[in-house]
Amino acid sequence: TEIKKYFNTYYVPNNIAICLSGDLNPDETIRMLDRYFGKWKPKTVPAFQAPVEAPIVKPVVKNIIGPTAEKVTLAFRFPGVKTRESLAMEFLSQILSNSQAGLIDLNLNQKQKIMGGAAFPIRLRDYSALFLSGMPREGQSLEEVKTLLLSQIDSIKQGKFGDWLLPAIVNDLKTSNMKAYEKNSSRADAFVSAFILGMPWKDYISEIDLQSKITKQEIVDFANKYFQENYVVAYKRIGTDTTVKKIVKPAITPVAVNRDSASTFYKRLMKEPSGIIRPVFVDYQKDIQRLQLKNEIEVLYKQNAENGLFELYYVLDMGTDHDLTLGLAVEYLKFLGSKRYSAEQLKQEFFKLGCTYSVFVSSDRVYVSLNGLQENFDKALALFEELLASPQADEKALSDLIDSILKQRANNKLNKGVILQQALASYAKYGFDSPFRHILSTEQLRALKPSQLTQLISNLTSFKHRVLYYGPANGGEFVAKLNTMHKIPSTFLPIPPKKEFKELPLEQTKTYWVNYDMVQAEMIFLSKSVDYDKNLAPAATLFNEYFGGSMSSIVFQEIRESKALAYAVRSRYTMAAEKNKPNYIVSYIGTQADKLPEAMQAMEDLLDNMPESSPAFDLAKESILNSIETERVTKAEVLMSYENAKKLGLDYDLRKDVYKALPGMTLKNIAEFHKQYLSKKPKSILLIGAKDKLNFKALEQYGSVQELTLSELFGY
Repeated sequence: TEIKKYFNTYYVPNNIAICLSGDLNPDETIRMLDRYFGKWKPKTVPAFQAPVEAPIVKPVVKNIIGPTAEKVTLAFRFPGVKTRESLAMEFLSQILSNSQAGLIDLNLNQKQKIMGGAAFPIRLRDYSALFLSGMPREGQSLEEVKTLLLSQIDSIKQGKFGDWLLPAIVNDLKTSNMKAYEKNSSRADAFVSAFILGMPWKDYISEIDLQSKITKQEIVDFANKYFQENYVVAYKRIGTDTTVKKIVKPAITPVAVNRDSASTFYKRLMKEPSGIIRPVFVDYQKDIQRLQLKNEIEVLYKQNAENGLFELYYVLDMGTDHDLTLGLAVEYLKFLGSKRYSAEQLKQEFFKLGCTYSVFVSSDRVYVSLNGLQENFDKALALFEELLASPQADEKALSDLIDSILKQRANNKLNKGVILQQALASYAKYGFDSPFRHILSTEQLRALKPSQLTQLISNLTSFKHRVLYYGPANGGEFVAKLNTMHKIPSTFLPIPPKKEFKELPLEQTKTYWVNYDMVQAEMIFLSKSVDYDKNLAPAATLFNEYFGGSMSSIVFQEIRESKALAYAVRSRYTMAAEKNKPNYIVSYIGTQADKLPEAMQAMEDLLDNMPESSPAFDLAKESILNSIETERVTKAEVLMSYENAKKLGLDYDLRKDVYKALPGMTLKNIAEFHKQYLSKKPKSILLIGAKDKLNFKALEQYGSVQELTLSELFGY
């Protein structure tokens, strides 16, 4: 057959790479590879023949119609990865968009002329491509967004970008690589990319050095030569696609799942001894050094002995549940300058230093962060503290930001993921008084004065906070610098009281649904369980792996593989993220609307009656143990792991308990867990789909059915 022919032609040793990165013994690894692959005979592999595409001589326009938010995407085609043109194109994409100081970043996003503008390259063996994308603001056409994106290429053609930008981009690329290569997965991915692209490793890793030699004039000449009317543009428009072709649902015969049987190869493989890998748990007392700034500000410190990068966080135990304007203030900060620098100049200065800053706010936390090259720590921190202490109000920036927020809110009502996973889920847990609906109204947004927000920003570090640092500086040096440079009040401001949301009891099964124009239907079974209890962690972890957490799980095999009733399906016992909060059982089905009744029944059966399979259980247990044994929480992750543990009332790595308990757990334990916490429990059934495609009689078998409007769910 053609498949066998293809396999025999290309699956040969001289056409395969084994890419490894990790805690390996090189000599042992090479011997092992030679033992298993050394006798594999090479064959002649056909040379890669790139397809030759016809030139694009005028814009190719495509329209995509659907219910989701509007967006425009353009693409220019270039020669393949091994060419100078591809290298220059990738570098040019950084001039357009680097998330900080590119032309699109500053001229369009920073000035709020469009929403979400970006440029990104794709480099392949046959061809490369540069993509530009953006979303319209309220009242703006997709064609206007396209014109604004193309205008930034025109600026490059005219040389309208600073000479400083090119070396700053090179510096940023080196920093990004340094950060990425902290992870074994990124190192292995780099090996894979080099192999797939047919690039010798020395060439792959020297590309940034080659790009550092690209001059401004070369970029200008390149842009004028290659960027003409030779692009494809795709407009994503809101509407109903009348060209969709439909087929009748075929009859499906369930396939018997043979999870209890094992092949001869599997049995032989499982008998082979494997090396022992010892788990490494985080010791929050030894792995984190506790220091102190003036006024008893706690510092959680971990030294970076690997490279020259740092991460700094100011953490406040307050969020939007304490002050609704915090979220807006944080967004506003992105568009503000300081006393010495405009917002645009500030972005440029940070980019020159190889550093970035951000402020993130959740319902109960604020993370004020600065990260980048330690060699520029002092300059970056001075800039950052200056911005936090004296952000300069900008009335137009606030007005434009509020317009963007209102536009994004409208877009959210078009996003089925937001509707189901956030709006409906929050309503089922809390009713109308929910965290999801706890936002500033349009009137409240419009009434806010810039000075109110800048005052809140400048007061951020006047609230009680702690400092997290991961970087090369020694602890004493770091504390001394922060005591001098960080704004520390003599007396902290009181944290406002937190708004508490009361969760509903979920005592009876009921369906909540939203009408949405789609061929598929998506559903969540949501059940409320007991409050967080660390003692449930081992059983919950093993249960999730066995029952609904992977492609080898019971739920996936029964509903998708055996019965073909869903394109996506999962079920999970979700532990709360903080103490004194309830756990939930969340079971998701994504399927065709006409398969929904059968898919629901299949999920209901599994939630009430769990199939028991010893081989599947053993596999799940081994998977969890192996995962814990090989997982390493390192670097700044240690600090964040500790922050998460504290919210649960823990002062140690909970994986210890899971790893200790798992070997003694049996399938009976999991069956008892299922019976106690899942079986026959009332559920909120959350559904999104098209009204004319849903079977309401089938839904009514589970209890009452209530339609909710988007206005009710979103509160606007």
